[in-house]
Amino acid sequence: MSKENRIKNEWDFGAQAWLGFVRTGKDIHRNELNNPATFKLVGKLKGQLVLDLACGEGYNTRILARKGAEVVGVDFSRKMIYLARKEEENERLGISYYVADATDLKQFSDSSFDLVTCFMSLQDIKNYTRGIAEVSRVLKNHGRFIFSIPHPCFENIVLKGKGINASVVYFKEVEYHLKWNFEKPAKPFKTTSHHRPLTNYLRALSVNNLLVSRLLEPRPKREASLKHPHLRRHCFTPQSIIVESIKCPHSTIRPVLKGGRK
Repeated sequence: MSKENRIKNEWDFGAQAWLGFVRTGKDIHRNELNNPATFKLVGKLKGQLVLDLACGEGYNTRILARKGAEVVGVDFSRKMIYLARKEEENERLGISYYVADATDLKQFSDSSFDLVTCFMSLQDIKNYTRGIAEVSRVLKNHGRFIFSIPHPCFENIVLKGKGINASVVYFKEVEYHLKWNFEKPAKPFKTTSHHRPLTNYLRALSVNNLLVSRLLEPRPKREASLKHPHLRRHCFTPQSIIVESIKCPHSTIRPVLKGGRK
């Protein structure tokens, strides 16, 4: 079995448990930390055509649609897309869902979308540089790409069965496994993720004519940290970083960032 198929199978296997995790309010980092900051950055969406990349079972895809956007969701997991489509039958929001790899968005024409989002998923895409190139291709001129990832400076990763802080291997690109068995999913499962230095992400944006316009490092609100004590550490150390970039194909953007892998 190829590595790509193995990773797809991981998410297919975990899809039902993931649904229970996110739809019952257990994804505290999403609900109390990342979504408030990301959707504030996203802003008004009425009349915009939006692509939600690696949309999973569609939780955030539906939020985008409720805000007035015409939304398309894609994910490489057939099981996730099945669950998203079933929910679309329950709540008709006009969302179209496709089984598609982020690195090959052949269903969509060049310069189609006003906005592409990728919520805490780009780190799970092995060939992220190809994925970002596809984002740039399907974005309209001056369209936006907004994505969130675990903060590369502070994420905790597991290598050879040992948990370490990313600072130990910061400048490397490292594949690791994330076990979803803490506290919440009814059926534990694991997925494959990738640590990369922030420089590498920004270089991939730059070479694809995506100009970084804003960066956010979300902090929980006081009431959230009081309600969920494990969020308190993120008042001091960020859990994630959110990046907004704009497609500027006729600009003089050049890959001037140094360091990291070429």
